[in-house]
Amino acid sequence: MSAVIVHKMSVYPLTIPLRRTISHGICERDMSEPVVVSVELRDGTIGYGETVPRFHVTGESSESVVETVCELFLPSAVDFHPRSFPEALEAIEALPWKDGTDHLIPAARAAVELALLDAVLRVYGRRVDDVVRWMGAVGFGLPGSIERVRFSGVLAPERTAKMLRQLRLMYWGGLRDFKLKIRGGDDGSRLRFVVGYLGRSVRDGRATLRLDANGVWSKDEAIEWLSDTSDMPFTLLEQPLPRGLEGELPILRDLFDVALVHDESLITREDGERLINLGVADVFNIRISKCGGLIPALQLAALARRSKVRIQLGCMMGETSILSAAGLRFLQVCPGVEWAEGCFGSSLISSDVIRRGLRFGYGGKPPRVRGDGLGVSVDPQRLVNLCSTKPIVLNL
Repeated sequence: MSAVIVHKMSVYPLTIPLRRTISHGICERDMSEPVVVSVELRDGTIGYGETVPRFHVTGESSESVVETVCELFLPSAVDFHPRSFPEALEAIEALPWKDGTDHLIPAARAAVELALLDAVLRVYGRRVDDVVRWMGAVGFGLPGSIERVRFSGVLAPERTAKMLRQLRLMYWGGLRDFKLKIRGGDDGSRLRFVVGYLGRSVRDGRATLRLDANGVWSKDEAIEWLSDTSDMPFTLLEQPLPRGLEGELPILRDLFDVALVHDESLITREDGERLINLGVADVFNIRISKCGGLIPALQLAALARRSKVRIQLGCMMGETSILSAAGLRFLQVCPGVEWAEGCFGSSLISSDVIRRGLRFGYGGKPPRVRGDGLGVSVDPQRLVNLCSTKPIVLNL
């Protein structure tokens, strides 16, 4: 087969209204701003990737992602001309992680990585199962966790009446895994309310309740909050301290019998290794957009499996079906995923880039994703209609 050559790269900064306001300890938003990247190969094959940057997570914004893709990743696309599937994966894995000022750019990298991976899988007629074989990830491959795992409901710190309505709808929809976003203060009363509603289903293990602090506490605030809620049967505590304060987490582990989930503290493989060495790596929350793409996400999962760290697949609230499909591909080949977030589809975003968006079913059952590449057929007109500005087309 002749070399695979990128003919054109396009960048689509999107603006999508949310059906409800999403709030947590860091910010509040009623609009999602994904960035979609497409690569068109010389033979006409098109691959799509997506990222949803969050400044408080990776230090990137939609504007910085667009700039980074145009200035830093364009040369990578120009130099991309593999002659085999393994060579293509090697070139994708070699995509840069930092910009010229030595700042991490995982969100921008994820969009380009997914677009190239989608195109390469299509042009070579391969599956993500072939990717994990190339990686040499022991125990990875079909069917992964897709038949067993169920998607979770996420509760924002809102007024009690509104939260009760959301909780009822989720529970009646068969969901049994829940995450409650917390900030501190009167969120202790919200936690007690949720535990009161779920009742025995949480206490006897038929349902799970995870808490997510989004790194808003100091060590002393975390100790005070955990002391006040020590009688509550939540399963996991996610990101109690900000990124950079991981060295203080062993103190929380010594004082409280609580499993810690790492999100903002877990971006790169080096982050994962440091958390493991600190002895606090209970659960990795792996988010494809946050972790630089699908291959790095799978590499983090392989590290977790070798180190007996539990795995949660996270999402970016407000993502389209492109990123949701990448998450489903992750679940198809990654074993042992215990919790999954995402695939909210039309229940959260008002419009999608495919005609029939990916959304989990009753009980959080993952939707089916079929077809080549990442498994979605993007509608180009929908993509253009959702653009906040004119798409940026880079002819190579």
